[in-house]
Amino acid sequence: MTLSEKQTGVLKGMLVGALTSVLFIVLGVCFNPFSYEMTIPLIDRLAILGYSLILPLAFLVMSVGRLAKHRFFTPEDIDGSGLSSGSAKAKILQGLLQNTLEQFGIALGIYVIWSLIMPGTWLSVIPLAAIVFAAGRCLFFWGYEKGAASRALGFALTFYSSVVMFVVLFIHVIVNVFI
Repeated sequence: MTLSEKQTGVLKGMLVGALTSVLFIVLGVCFNPFSYEMTIPLIDRLAILGYSLILPLAFLVMSVGRLAKHRFFTPEDIDGSGLSSGSAKAKILQGLLQNTLEQFGIALGIYVIWSLIMPGTWLSVIPLAAIVFAAGRCLFFWGYEKGAASRALGFALTFYSSVVMFVVLFIHVIVNVFI
């Protein structure tokens, strides 16, 4: 099967994003760049979580705000997508918001679980993943209207940073609970 030009572009972006995500997670686990101690009180774990959620949450807030602003200043979109067919711009902003909400939901769950059960020296992964999330959202927003290949790297950075953390969490739970 031969891939189309768009598929090849998406594949390249996804591979770069996945590899970059793996590198950042490995960096956080192996080198502990924020120098967290092995044992960290729950309150400090929650503070790390809270600080790390600021960047991903900012992109969700920004996505809602951009769509709300557009709807307010665009008469054909002011009633919302449930009551109108929506302009092309509203559909784009809705797509960005929807994807950001999905990515935020995944990241939120994984960041919370990671902050509660992983070794303290691995907590650097959370702020690093939040930085990768933010970089990914910037690239995704920038490339969205240019097509799938242009937004693939941004999507991959946002998604795979969470997926890699999830896989590590899953293995950690299996090893520490069931073995």
